[in-house]
Amino acid sequence: MLKHGLDPAERRAPGRVEASDLATRQGAQAQFLQVAAPKLDQLFGLVGHSGCAVLLTDAEGVVLDQRCAQGDAAIFQDWGLWQGADWSEASEGTNGIGTCLAEDRRVIIHRDEHFLARNTAMSCMDAPIYGADGRIIGALDVSSARSDQTEAFNRLIAAMVAQTARQIEADNFRAAHPRARILYADHDETEAAMLLAVDADDIVVGATRAARKAFNLGAIGPIRPIPASDIFGRDEGPSGFERAERAAVIRALARTSGNVSEAARALGIGRATLYRRMKRLGIGENLH
Repeated sequence: MLKHGLDPAERRAPGRVEASDLATRQGAQAQFLQVAAPKLDQLFGLVGHSGCAVLLTDAEGVVLDQRCAQGDAAIFQDWGLWQGADWSEASEGTNGIGTCLAEDRRVIIHRDEHFLARNTAMSCMDAPIYGADGRIIGALDVSSARSDQTEAFNRLIAAMVAQTARQIEADNFRAAHPRARILYADHDETEAAMLLAVDADDIVVGATRAARKAFNLGAIGPIRPIPASDIFGRDEGPSGFERAERAAVIRALARTSGNVSEAARALGIGRATLYRRMKRLGIGENLH
């Protein structure tokens, strides 16, 4: 890779940041790491038995956290699939983590698609994760060096990686707006998490990357406060978001056989809040 002055035949060990640098990076992303940890455990529970490692990086491609089987730990550490390793394209050339971050998209880098020869035994499946401000915050990676791992199996793992990345992004967004009401909607044209944060005054104060694009709220950074009604179009009937909110409430009530208290707990809101929402959405009140 001429851009970074790398030699594909070089056999140097993967680059690593200093322990103090890693600690600083982890400290700066403490909430992100806390939110992501259960999802990493869940994903590893699905793919770990097949000899895969699960890694979470920051936006620069430095591994902040990882999961692997104890018996494989020494091998993955030697390969650089470990905390502190630098998998940016500048350091490693084409690879799952670095290319995912550089191109801002999901990738599968299968074996000899890697730039450095020493990485060509690996298959890497990656998806970017976006922060509450719309900026890319890191990458989620599953890597394997099994010689019998097929491209079809890689695609299956890649789908799980993408789904988990969306879940982490959504949970991180909720954590960034702990006092806001979170509205979400399914969208036929995107698999990304589409969430809005609305404050007590019904002002939209936050939006995920997909919601920013859908409602033209600016790609990154703080959004301009806007009344929720301007987005939801309540004066013109229910919008896609309002319909999705109503559907989410109805689903929660159906799953709890109409028990409002249980439905509120499932939605992560208070009982009184759910009653107010039901009234606003025109959902029947003959429930307990």
